[in-house]
Amino acid sequence: MDLRNIAIIAHVDHGKTTLVDELLKQSGTYRENQATTERAMDSNDLERERGITILAKATSVEWKGTRINIVDTPGHADFGGEVERILSMVDGVVLLVDAAEGPMPQTKFVTSKALALGLRPIVVLNKVDKPDAEPDRALDECFDLFANLGADDDQLDFPAMYASGRSGWADMELDGPRKDLTALFDLVVDHVPAPKQIAHKDEPFRMLATTLGSDPFIGRILAGRVESGTLKAGDTVKALSRDGALIESFRCTKILAFRGLSQQAIDLAEAGDIVSLAGMSKATVADSIVDPSVTDALPAQPIDPPTITVTFGINDSPLAGRDGKKVQSRVIRDRLMKEAESNVAIKISDTPGGEAFEVAGRGELQMGVLIENMRREGFELSISRPQVLFREIDGQRMEPIEEATIDVDDEYSGAVIEKITGARKGELVEMKPAGAGKTRIIAHVPSRGLIGYHGEFLTDTRGTGVLNRVFHGWAPHKGAIPGRRAGVLISMEKGQSVAYALWNLEERGRMFIGAQADVYQGMIIGEHSRENDLEVNPLKGKKLTNVRASGTDEAVRLTTPITLSLEEAIAYIDDDELVEVTPNAIRLRKRHLDPHERKRAARAAS
Repeated sequence: MDLRNIAIIAHVDHGKTTLVDELLKQSGTYRENQATTERAMDSNDLERERGITILAKATSVEWKGTRINIVDTPGHADFGGEVERILSMVDGVVLLVDAAEGPMPQTKFVTSKALALGLRPIVVLNKVDKPDAEPDRALDECFDLFANLGADDDQLDFPAMYASGRSGWADMELDGPRKDLTALFDLVVDHVPAPKQIAHKDEPFRMLATTLGSDPFIGRILAGRVESGTLKAGDTVKALSRDGALIESFRCTKILAFRGLSQQAIDLAEAGDIVSLAGMSKATVADSIVDPSVTDALPAQPIDPPTITVTFGINDSPLAGRDGKKVQSRVIRDRLMKEAESNVAIKISDTPGGEAFEVAGRGELQMGVLIENMRREGFELSISRPQVLFREIDGQRMEPIEEATIDVDDEYSGAVIEKITGARKGELVEMKPAGAGKTRIIAHVPSRGLIGYHGEFLTDTRGTGVLNRVFHGWAPHKGAIPGRRAGVLISMEKGQSVAYALWNLEERGRMFIGAQADVYQGMIIGEHSRENDLEVNPLKGKKLTNVRASGTDEAVRLTTPITLSLEEAIAYIDDDELVEVTPNAIRLRKRHLDPHERKRAARAAS
């Protein structure tokens, strides 16, 4: 059977996973009476809740005698470690672009990786049936994007299609019949080349592992594309590290191929196909699985370095151990090491005391997803404020810069530009009207300046603004950037909060907790209206007397407290504060810095 390997690239919420649903339906992957779920490729609970793709996943469909392996890539730059590995498995990409929004920052990030690998894109303008769609403008922006990213003539001569993933049609012309996805299937078969590895099927077996999984029955599973040769189930192979060192020799117990949404056991893996192998105990991502006669490892795609670091520690608050079952530093360390093994974009290191761990990664969203997964598994953690990783280049201190693309209503653009280019040391790159009374602002801002800014941004734009960010490059250190301006309200007592006390404290600032909430000494219960921190007593009840007076029995009406999400809490805290994360609660608290940590915090702030 002919083979085609493609990846689908799209920005968050541009309809990528919905389009894959339709491809699966119309290719006959499902039985007529089979129950199906919406966004079938988003198998992770967090992916379904947030509406984003976090893990790269593969599926396959058959079309007129050709098997098409489709890889669903993450749409956010924080998960770029997945993207870089996955693109090395495919021979073409389908770039899905919202006809109203045009190419967005995350699209730019993944597309730059695809073009650098020499992949020829197919552009699909999705959601052209929306009233605010401007497909011609979006198409021009795609061409400009490819040109800016250094695409060659073949890549610039890309075919374009007009589609509606939700309605299940794609046509070469905007006023086409709008029936089904036949034109897209045919274009993929005609435009994407067959895997060049097929020509090497008579050579010894080689495969580069790109994703790591596990199965309760067959153990570790490594997926990748077969670069040369064939492999039968039961054959003995060996795993080589990037530098060619032998990791282990093992018998391949099972070969699994993607068939629809499931993986099925097959007898023979052939060059060019994307398969999963079982039987190894040590081999991991970026290792080469090869025939025993092969001595050289396959070249692995380099992974962009981490840009931020977060400290994961044990939860040592007075409320520790009430919710979670996994509270020891040893258990936390084992879980983080397991994560680093399958996610090559994360680096783990121990702190001097051994009770906490430095986790370096791509961004706040990636860290937030890891912490959320751990709390759902029963872990209790203390999380520090994210710190930016600096580099020394030619004796000069360099810091990561991000490209922020901001869509705001015209009336709020001034306030946003003032915040971005003022204290946060950003540089305005482009400002243009985006239609419907909106302005698009593109700025290069230090990563330090964007940590904790999103909540302030939503306040400035009354919740209507959209901010997307992607790593841009390294630039000389831009000097001190002020952190949070407001102080916090800190509990001075341990117990359960009292409505009357919180009611009296409302004039001091905004509350993070409601009545009958567990509090302890040092816990942050609200934001102070001034710049200094203030210790308060949320347990102070109303003094009762036997004298009745008007107004005495007045009902206490509390303002609804602010509920911070995990990412908001991590971005909100200052260097001397921590986020306490348990399966059922997210709390903020002060921490007591020892002299060594105090010096390091002062250095980071400067």
